[in-house]
Amino acid sequence: MKKFAWVAGIGLFLVALAAGVGAAADALYVAFVAKVPAVAPKVTTLAEAYRIQDAFVRRLTAPLGPVVGYKVGLTSRPVQQRFGIDHPLRGQLLAKMLLKSGAEVPARFGARPIAEADLLVRVKDAGINEARTIAEVWEHLDAVIPFIELPDLLVRKGDPLTAPVITAINVGARLGVMGAAIPTERLAAGDLAAMTVHVFEGGREVMAVPGRAILGHPLNAVRWLVEDLRADGKALKAGDLVSLGSFGRPLVPRPGSELRVVYEGLFGNQEVAVRFR
Repeated sequence: MKKFAWVAGIGLFLVALAAGVGAAADALYVAFVAKVPAVAPKVTTLAEAYRIQDAFVRRLTAPLGPVVGYKVGLTSRPVQQRFGIDHPLRGQLLAKMLLKSGAEVPARFGARPIAEADLLVRVKDAGINEARTIAEVWEHLDAVIPFIELPDLLVRKGDPLTAPVITAINVGARLGVMGAAIPTERLAAGDLAAMTVHVFEGGREVMAVPGRAILGHPLNAVRWLVEDLRADGKALKAGDLVSLGSFGRPLVPRPGSELRVVYEGLFGNQEVAVRFR
C-alpha cells in the first residue's frame, strides 16, 4: 500500500509539473503572437526552464515552421556574471524567423524588441558532435553567414529577468536578418577571432567589436553548444544553423533607421543590413 501511494504521488507530481509547463508555454505563446509583454514565468531552475522552452517552441512551429538550428546567448563573461551563471544559454531558431539582408521590419517587431550584431555558422555534418577543439568544429562547418539578430525580451519591464526566465522565453529568439553565406573554404577559423565587427546605425558607426568578444573565439560558442546538447540527449545535424552570440551591446530599433553590420577581415568585409519602419 505504501509503495502504491508513493508511485501515485510521483504520478500526480509529474502531471502537475506538465500542467505547469504547459500553462507557462501557453502564456508565452499568446504574448509572443500578440507582441505584448508577458508575465515572467515563475521558474527557478534551468532544467524546468528548458522544459518550458521546448513546449513554447512546439507551439511556435505552427506559425513559424520547423526548428532549423540554435542560438547561443549570454556569451559575454560580464553578462554571465550579471545573471549569476558561468556559461551561455541556448535557444532554438525556427524557419520563418530568418529573413534576408535588406529586409524591412517594424521597429516594434516584438513586445520588447532589440537588435544585435551576430554571426551564423552552418553545420556540414553530424561529425561536429564529436568536435572538442576549435579546429575540429571548423572541419564540420560549411558556411559562415553575417547575421543581425532581432530578439524580443518578451516579459514585462520590472519582472525578474533571470537566467531561467531568459531560457524559458527561448533566449528571446524572434527574428534575424541573414547576409550572403561564405563557404568555409574561403576562410580560416582564425578569421572569426581576428575580425572586427563594425555596427552602423543610420549611417553612423556606433561600435566596433573584436571577434574574440564571444568567448575568446566565436567558435567556442559552438563547442559549448555541442556539449550542452549532448548533456540533454540532443545533437546537431547537417544543415543546422547556429547563432553565435552578440557582438557588443543591444540597440533599440528606431522607426526610419537602418542598422548595418560590417565584418572587417571576413572575406572582403562582408555585411548585412536591416531597415526599421
